[in-house]
Amino acid sequence: MATFNWSIANTERYLDTGGIFVVHWRVTAEETVGDETFTASAYGTVGFTPDPDDPSFVAYDSLTEADVLAWVHAEVDQAATEAALTAKIEADKNPVTGSGMPW
Repeated sequence: MATFNWSIANTERYLDTGGIFVVHWRVTAEETVGDETFTASAYGTVGFTPDPDDPSFVAYDSLTEADVLAWVHAEVDQAATEAALTAKIEADKNPVTGSGMPW
């Protein structure tokens, strides 16, 4: 069974308010079978419209990766993303095509 590691690769923010308007995220899946490790990954972005007047606004310097990951998970279908990565690993573990030359 694969393990998943979600992380924030970068953010884009307004300098005057510190409001983040784009989050770049990455998720990596890894599964080890015997002595072989299979990996798959996905990368994406999510856009936001920050409002510094909103009571739930968090100042840029006070944000944690967990805070921003929660935003991403609210917008990205985490289960579908992880299922796609699992399918990629399964395909790598059980290939149905190959390449090369017979000589």
